[in-house]
Amino acid sequence: SFYTRRCITEDPSWSLVTVPHLTELCLQNIIHNFEKNPILNYLLPEHQKKVVDKLSTSLPLTVTANTVSHEDYWKRCCMERWQVCDVSNYGDSWKRMFFERHLENVVKFFIPNATDPEEVLELIPLCKGYVQKLEIDQFLPPLRVDQKEGNDLSDTEDDAELGEVYMHHYDLKDLITGLPHLQELHLTYGVKSCGMNFEWSLFNFTELDCSNLAAAVKMCRNLKVFKLTRSKVDDDKIKLLARNLQNHPCLLELDLSHNLIRDHGAQALGKLISHSKLEILDLCNNQICHLGAQALAQGLAESSTLTSLNLRLNFVEDKGGEAIGRALLTNTSLRSLHLGSNNLSEPTAAVFSQVLAQNTTLTSINFSCNHLGLDGGKQLLEGLANNKTLTELDLRHAEVEQETDFLIHEVVWANREAVRLASLQHPTTAPL
Repeated sequence: SFYTRRCITEDPSWSLVTVPHLTELCLQNIIHNFEKNPILNYLLPEHQKKVVDKLSTSLPLTVTANTVSHEDYWKRCCMERWQVCDVSNYGDSWKRMFFERHLENVVKFFIPNATDPEEVLELIPLCKGYVQKLEIDQFLPPLRVDQKEGNDLSDTEDDAELGEVYMHHYDLKDLITGLPHLQELHLTYGVKSCGMNFEWSLFNFTELDCSNLAAAVKMCRNLKVFKLTRSKVDDDKIKLLARNLQNHPCLLELDLSHNLIRDHGAQALGKLISHSKLEILDLCNNQICHLGAQALAQGLAESSTLTSLNLRLNFVEDKGGEAIGRALLTNTSLRSLHLGSNNLSEPTAAVFSQVLAQNTTLTSINFSCNHLGLDGGKQLLEGLANNKTLTELDLRHAEVEQETDFLIHEVVWANREAVRLASLQHPTTAPL
């Protein structure tokens, strides 16, 4: 004790308190050697937390992916890597966010003919337990090597053949079929920032891309949501995709908005509606005319699952609009219909007057930016006389008389209020 007193007197910074416990020294050693010996699961929970809090976020994923399950660690990984991190988009799981975004990044910057496919495939065993959704909004084309040196390919046929070779993108098949929990896939074939190197060919979704994707999606048996937008998808490609999606056990939502789908493509989708469990179909901003709309109407008449159909910004006109209306005289599943900007006029309104009088399932119809006119508006108002289910009817820029529009709005608003009050009285039966 004399020696201790002497030490303290001679060195004011010396203290018995600063001597670390043996446990602390052991934990420091585990942290230091974690990469070589990640023995996290052998520790007590409180010791696990101390180790994880001190682990470096730059440790290889081969070490941490299937060893560290603590959300705090993956939160640090996300926050250090990305400026915007909304964990609510990822089921409130930081680990899921990290692996989904990490995988998306690897695929977005994959260059066919240059990147080693193993770079993607080696991630599968690390992330397959956590990835539920992939959003890939860019696919880079293959690296173009100038092959004309010493080999004069001046023939235009050879040029075209060469061009086709340089347009195919990364084949998702091995990746997405290796992710057993994948439920959502959102794809856009194109390049986000091509700068001065802009070429239309960068945005080509080729026949080979399509057949690869169709085969892959068919094998994703747990896929619920599939979005393929802004990718210049035409009739031939949509026919191939629709054929592969028929009788899919889980697919509920299909978004093909902002593409080049015409009548033949719509016919294939009409068949798909009646041969699947599809609930939501979005065909906004395509090139569907009345024949395509009639085929979709036939699918609608046979479907017992579709709840939402979006045909905004197409060319279905009255022949198409009337066909969809007639299908809704028998269909009892559709709740939401968007027919905005389709060059519709009074004949379509006449059929929908009957629909509003009979159908008890539809809650939302959008007729905005059409030419329903004064008579069309009056017919819709007549149809609404005893309707209690429609809670939304959009007639903006539909050339309906102001007074008629006001009266329609009053009926729809009353229906909406009645639904709201009923949901307050019976909260358990309220729609989600």
